[in-house]
Amino acid sequence: MPALLLVEDDDAIAEPLVAALIREGYRVDRSANGTDALARGVEAHHDLVILDLGLPDIDGIEVCRRLRAALPALPILMLTARAEEVDAVLGLDAGADDYVSKPFRLSELLARLRALLRRTGAEDVWVGAGNVRLDAKARRAWRASRELDLTQKEFDLLALLLREAGAAVTRERIMLEIWETTWMGWTRTLDVHMAALRRKLGDDPEPTMLKTVRGIGFRFEAS
Repeated sequence: MPALLLVEDDDAIAEPLVAALIREGYRVDRSANGTDALARGVEAHHDLVILDLGLPDIDGIEVCRRLRAALPALPILMLTARAEEVDAVLGLDAGADDYVSKPFRLSELLARLRALLRRTGAEDVWVGAGNVRLDAKARRAWRASRELDLTQKEFDLLALLLREAGAAVTRERIMLEIWETTWMGWTRTLDVHMAALRRKLGDDPEPTMLKTVRGIGFRFEAS
């Protein structure tokens, strides 16, 4: 279970966000100012920091800079209420790995958070549902005892759907997490990869595992 540090002074934002992150399966610590964030960030062991840019004591950019100097490999996702591009650039220059502008959609923040954890290997290594399982660290997948020969995108797509087994995953979220794009127009890319993944799983022509949820996206159903 990845451990997160949320640095946010606004209770109206922090409290529902902490609750949402806990529901998603994360362990969450919260700091309301930069001084406490630096102490917790350096002394505790977190897999990722969600850092607000506007803090009441030490500026978020300075907190980011100090955390990055102390912990070079720590992923930092910055939150900013400022719309100016220069603020995002300053945050990235200070060492942030990515940023989300307020007001943000929870789905987008979660997608960017997962993408950062995936890059650092902090997500759960073993994922499975039904007779399908995968080893995220070794990037190997099986159905029963048969190992699957998957491309990079097919593996990432299967991993996402397995982690959300039983729940509908939107096309928007899949495109954001797997292809790292917020483009919302129609694209055959996802459908082509889904068709290939179904063939390799032996889940066609009448899918029983990788179900299409019309108007929304896809759902993995354990058989």
